[in-house]
Amino acid sequence: MTRFVLPVITCALAVASARPASAQTPTSLSSRTNAIVASFNKSKHVVKEKRGVRLEKYKEVRSEAVVRSDRSTYSGNYLIPDLGFTLNLRVTPDGRVNGSGEEPLSDDDSRISRRFTVSGKVDGALLTGTKAYANGNEERLEGVFINRTSFESPTDRGSTVFGLGVTSSPRQINGNTIDRLFYERQR
Repeated sequence: MTRFVLPVITCALAVASARPASAQTPTSLSSRTNAIVASFNKSKHVVKEKRGVRLEKYKEVRSEAVVRSDRSTYSGNYLIPDLGFTLNLRVTPDGRVNGSGEEPLSDDDSRISRRFTVSGKVDGALLTGTKAYANGNEERLEGVFINRTSFESPTDRGSTVFGLGVTSSPRQINGNTIDRLFYERQR
């Protein structure tokens, strides 16, 4: 009896491993989405007292993924104010993404920019794709559509902005090393 079970198990393993490695399971999509969203959260509360003067700084940012049933509503123009990063995305109802964008060519001078095209897909709130530059270079693009709420004090009601939170390889911008960018959607 054992002789017949072994070939069946081997056959089942071969069928299970035939699924493409690039196909992401709902669990891996969810965990990647959650990891990116968490990287855009921050909380800081510092109190200093010196010679009877109390200085208090408070900042909290909470982000949450925005999953829409009609993915074409993610289409639009996104930008990072004052830094020269732009994205113009066209998303189809089934989640295919095409678009274009600009980013500073040099970390020292945001007036000179390079253009790229975008192609990819949206699963849930997770955007994965490729940025292709005119010189033939390509770069991975990964981000999550999020609502980002900022609080300036513990009693502040907060202000919410919708946009695309993108993770990237570390780069120098205005003397700071940045590995994530938040593109605000323009109205």
